[in-house]
Amino acid sequence: MSATVGIVLVSHSAELASGLRLLVEQIGSDTVPVVTAAGTDDGRLGTSYDLVRKALQDADRGAGVLILPDLGSSVLTTRTVLDDHPRADAVIADAPFVEGAVAAVVAAASGADLRAVAKSAEEARHVRKQ
Repeated sequence: MSATVGIVLVSHSAELASGLRLLVEQIGSDTVPVVTAAGTDDGRLGTSYDLVRKALQDADRGAGVLILPDLGSSVLTTRTVLDDHPRADAVIADAPFVEGAVAAVVAAASGADLRAVAKSAEEARHVRKQ
């Protein structure tokens, strides 16, 4: 079997990220590595440089990693990690956190490459709910 794109959920809340991970794991089966980087190192609300860096390593299965941050400073923290440790195979998706994660996992589970997984996540922004 070929490598699958990994997904990293970067959130201010460990509970929020864990709940989303449970949801997408049920949708994407166990073929897509979904890793959270959520909260601070000591368990408070916030984001952690070290947790983001470790999550990138843990989600990497050789096909790249798509990163889905929830709010402003999670984006800044992720950008800082990628600036300090550049990698061509890691992409931050400009996508809604929940809908983007679902779309990304579905695409990754179908064998899509990193570019297609990112596109799926970002297109989730335009799915109407009525």
